[in-house]
Amino acid sequence: MAKGNLRACLEQVWPFEGGYVDHPKDPGGATNMGITHYTLTAHRGRPVTKQDVRNLTKAEATEIYDKRYWRPLNGDNLRVGDDLVILDFGINSGVSRSAKYTQAIVGTTQDGKIGPVTLAALAKVPSRDFIKKLCARRLSFVQSLKIWDTFGRGWSRRIAHMEATALGWVSSRAELDKDAKDARNKAAGQGGAAVGTGGGAVAVDQASGLPLPVVLIGAFAIGGLLVVRAVINSQRAAALAAAAKDKE
Repeated sequence: MAKGNLRACLEQVWPFEGGYVDHPKDPGGATNMGITHYTLTAHRGRPVTKQDVRNLTKAEATEIYDKRYWRPLNGDNLRVGDDLVILDFGINSGVSRSAKYTQAIVGTTQDGKIGPVTLAALAKVPSRDFIKKLCARRLSFVQSLKIWDTFGRGWSRRIAHMEATALGWVSSRAELDKDAKDARNKAAGQGGAAVGTGGGAVAVDQASGLPLPVVLIGAFAIGGLLVVRAVINSQRAAALAAAAKDKE
């Protein structure tokens, strides 16, 4: 079980949620360390200003993640690895959605609450399989959002990192090497197919051997589906290779 693993999970979250932002296309509005002004208002029980959000401390952000995300997702009773991908999905897209997607994978009623029945069903699914399935479904969800063109590259990189890190916690070096190779081969195949259909050109980074799609108008803005998939699998391959290297 993952009891006491919140801080380890948050160490993976901070690099993607660190700092104050107020992007005009982000429906969350003013946000600091992933905590929106709506969430901070609810936590403090009173309206907050943008300056309040800017002044948010890491200690209070941790308290909010514990109270409003980790505990509602039953984090202390999740397996290591599962806890990270479930938590990060909840932070990025809502606790209920993360729980429902988890329940859809394990075949329990999608009520948005991870309780004993869902935990028992989850225990029957190999952790590596669950991590991959949840990250794939999470990626499909964010790709359906209207703001994908604006935030897509960052979202897919984040999901790739969380998938690789979670797999790194539960996998052998050999398993991670194979995962990275599979993702790299998918990226190469998708990139090559995109060239054949006029979707874009794919260069190869000689150092890593990973395909680097070079799309004239921008893969994440207007590019073809195959090119976008090649970019995503390149991100996955790089993250998985890094996780494998950490096993040395």
